[in-house]
Amino acid sequence: MSDKKILWGSASAAYQVEGAFDQDGKGPSIWDRWVKLPGKTFEGTNGDIATDHYHRFKEDVALMKEMGLEAYRFSISWPRLIPNGVGDVNQAGIDFYSQLIDTLIENKIEPVVTLYHWDLPAALQDKYKGWLSRDIVADFTQYADLCFKHFGGRVKYWIILNEPNIFTSLGYILAMHPPGHVDQKEYLQAYHNTALVHASVVKSFKEKNIPGMIGSSIAYTPGYAVSEEHWDKEAQYKYYQTVNWWHCDSYYKGSYPQWAMDHFKQLGILPEITSEDLELMAYAAKHADFIGINYYQSTTLAYNPIDGATMEKFNTDGVKGQFKESGIPGLYKNVYNPHIRYTDWDWAIDPDGLLYSLKELNDRYHKPLFISENGLGAFDVLENSEIHDCYRIDYLKEHIVRCKQSILEGVDLIAYCTWSFTDLLSWLNGFQKRYGFVYIDFLDPGLPRIKKDSFAFYQEVIRTNGDNCE
Repeated sequence: MSDKKILWGSASAAYQVEGAFDQDGKGPSIWDRWVKLPGKTFEGTNGDIATDHYHRFKEDVALMKEMGLEAYRFSISWPRLIPNGVGDVNQAGIDFYSQLIDTLIENKIEPVVTLYHWDLPAALQDKYKGWLSRDIVADFTQYADLCFKHFGGRVKYWIILNEPNIFTSLGYILAMHPPGHVDQKEYLQAYHNTALVHASVVKSFKEKNIPGMIGSSIAYTPGYAVSEEHWDKEAQYKYYQTVNWWHCDSYYKGSYPQWAMDHFKQLGILPEITSEDLELMAYAAKHADFIGINYYQSTTLAYNPIDGATMEKFNTDGVKGQFKESGIPGLYKNVYNPHIRYTDWDWAIDPDGLLYSLKELNDRYHKPLFISENGLGAFDVLENSEIHDCYRIDYLKEHIVRCKQSILEGVDLIAYCTWSFTDLLSWLNGFQKRYGFVYIDFLDPGLPRIKKDSFAFYQEVIRTNGDNCE
């Protein structure tokens, strides 16, 4: 296997771990509001307290140090820094993230900062409908510049946006995330605005000569044709045009795929894309330092007639066996793959899909890759103060082997970050869907941290540079 040193890390997001949702001057986010609406989250769970990382980050970093973690990816809460999205800066927010960064560095852990992990200041949603307005480009860039000013130099790796394809599709097509709309034209407009935000921030970062590397992270789901029949291969082509390449080309080629452009234009839902937009996007495509990839699963694609499967809401309660065919009529549908395993939430377990994805992205964009999330959500059982999560160890081991293999096949892989370090709030699945190396008993007001078997496994991954997985 490859001897190249990978940066071994783990990850979290502000809303899912911090808590302190209304403390020390923090403003409300769209998620602070969304979770209070009946029926929007599993059993009404919310991030008001979460894992209380805001007050207990030093305890959590001490566990990271014990593991030997080399990188910790976390997000900054925009409304914690700028409560109204623009205007007055909250010094307590600056101080919190500065202390977290310093504590990580003191413990020889690289801070990997995500500027946006879905917690938009509610004030901007009220002011101009958030991601539907081009006004967000200037406001977000100003926020990013504030972060560069206070944390630049100490942070080597910056991720601008986390999974813009997910928060826009769930927010504007499936109505499962805020603002809860079902409008494909709005989705395309919101996504285009994310591409402009990404590009504007890359440009500012480079023009200010901020040290370090910058990119954004896309949730990447490779698609296989269910058969070699031309109609299924065509469905695969249309999926890549309107999904994977639509999402990634805009960030890392500086343009959109032509077939999809023509298709959306014919439907009358293509957003306005100006020559200035394309110039800015092309700059970012050239100057972004890496492609972030969040990989969890693959999908299998088949022909979908014009009166066929539509987009379906997915399993959020962990009762296995709720897989439903879903897709875009006339384009493609996602179908069950009998050759692979599925999680309790009906997510495909496909480590080969990670290797496939890394090679696919490498061949198309020729940039270094940064795995910013990969992990297994599962029901973990606490028995005699122990958690024997062999299923998570097996999952991670299989995916790490593919990471090492990708390097042998020419991929420039910078880092591998698991999701997540501690258990945390899952946006739609509450506290029952666990991803972490550290178990948190959310029924205990003390929120005790308990190391799982996977903690020791990943400790050895770091020590051996992944050779213990071979």
